[in-house]
Amino acid sequence: MTTPPPGLRERKKQATREALREAALRLAVQHGPDQVRVEDIAEAAGVSPRTYNNYFASREQAIVSAVTADREARIAAAVTARPAGARLADVVTEAVVEQYANTGEHERHVLLLITTRTSLRDAFLDTTTGIEPPLTAAIAERLGDDGAHTARVLAASVAAAVRIALEGWLQPAGNAGAAEGFGAGGLVVPSGSLPDQLRAALAPLAPAFDAAERRTVP
Repeated sequence: MTTPPPGLRERKKQATREALREAALRLAVQHGPDQVRVEDIAEAAGVSPRTYNNYFASREQAIVSAVTADREARIAAAVTARPAGARLADVVTEAVVEQYANTGEHERHVLLLITTRTSLRDAFLDTTTGIEPPLTAAIAERLGDDGAHTARVLAASVAAAVRIALEGWLQPAGNAGAAEGFGAGGLVVPSGSLPDQLRAALAPLAPAFDAAERRTVP
């Protein structure tokens, strides 16, 4: 099924969201994230603070969105685009790894900001919940009409696994493995390979994906 192009209203909303992301990142780089107010971001983007609140709940969300923008939809689209005969567990894993690990210079710059601010790290981790709705739809499409409930469970499990992988990757220096130290602030040194962390976190879900596929085979 071909998705119709977005209407004028949707295009305007997307343009506003992008303007807010860009303004938030620019101001955070110029002044430091802690010195940026929601009012400053709204003014720089040419909208009111009230309009800002329709798009983001905090300055941290807007800043982090500069690196996570539309990632959830891209993961779901990648799953949908894979050949129907491909193993679903592999399809989902590679889609997640591709979207999280293949970052450009712009994204790496934002990640550097994230690793130095506890509030930004928390906002970055919270974005993993956004994986669930579009991925549920993509998995359900592959499983068929009887797989809607299973698709939701699998997508929620993927979101949880991605968060666990990111938590393991973003560990405060000197506190690796100490869960109580994760949010304590200080420098974060990414630990090991992010693709490897993601694959390791998603691997336990493979039997559940395989079982779901077997149940849908005629």
